[in-house]
Amino acid sequence: MPKERQPVPGRYPVTSGEVELLRDLDRPDGWMLSVEGVPQSYVDLADPTYLEFSYVQLAALVIDCLPEGPLDAVHVGGGACTIPRYISAKRPGSRHIVVEPDSGLVQLVRDQLRLKSVPRLKVRVLDGRTAAAGLADGSADLFVLDAFSGATMPVELATAEYMAEVARILRPTGTLVINVADGRGLPFARRLVSTVAGAFRHVALLGEPGVLRSRRFGNLIVAASPAELPVGPLTRKAAGGLTQARCVSDEDLVKFVAGATPIRDGDAVLSPVPPPALFT
Repeated sequence: MPKERQPVPGRYPVTSGEVELLRDLDRPDGWMLSVEGVPQSYVDLADPTYLEFSYVQLAALVIDCLPEGPLDAVHVGGGACTIPRYISAKRPGSRHIVVEPDSGLVQLVRDQLRLKSVPRLKVRVLDGRTAAAGLADGSADLFVLDAFSGATMPVELATAEYMAEVARILRPTGTLVINVADGRGLPFARRLVSTVAGAFRHVALLGEPGVLRSRRFGNLIVAASPAELPVGPLTRKAAGGLTQARCVSDEDLVKFVAGATPIRDGDAVLSPVPPPALFT
């Protein structure tokens, strides 16, 4: 067999601007994609179950608590396809639709980060709203929303109208996993959770204590489903995992939302921007 082509570190033009591909000096097959100085994706080409970022570990924790077996998954926000690679390694036979609007980024990941090695993965070069409109009712077990423009989440993917689309796409036992970033007071995260709770009966929130207490800017993971979530296992695994985190649900989640109003199409909502020093 021919030897696999090795990635080449450097700066690369993509449709939305420029990204940097960086080698991990501590892991021979570890690679990071950085956009405008913001770490966006990390993959270990030899071990797709290795997850570098703490918020990705929390998202994987939710996925690991789902019933065993392959998943039909939709991923809005492609990057280097870290989570699809993880799922395919842990749950052989899984199928993935990855939605990524930046065609140049998709080509870069194909060329440099062996995207074709991920089985049963299809990429749709579309924005998250257009892609969702083209997906069939009840076609997904898992919907992962990890879409960022630079360091901010597109607000049009956080609205009640979009969550209704996601609810339509998911099966009755399906699960939504959202990566959201926020800072002091967590105003955006509170409104997003309120929005999700309007579309899904069961919602939980996972985050590191410092982020949940809004002591620092960081990422939170929202999990939601029409069916009951495995809150007990989530709570135990979050507390004892690599990233020690809390799972907030039920009455505690009602207190977290604290009357925050859902986000609707057309609302003047600013997605939070991390402080400039966060990634330096």
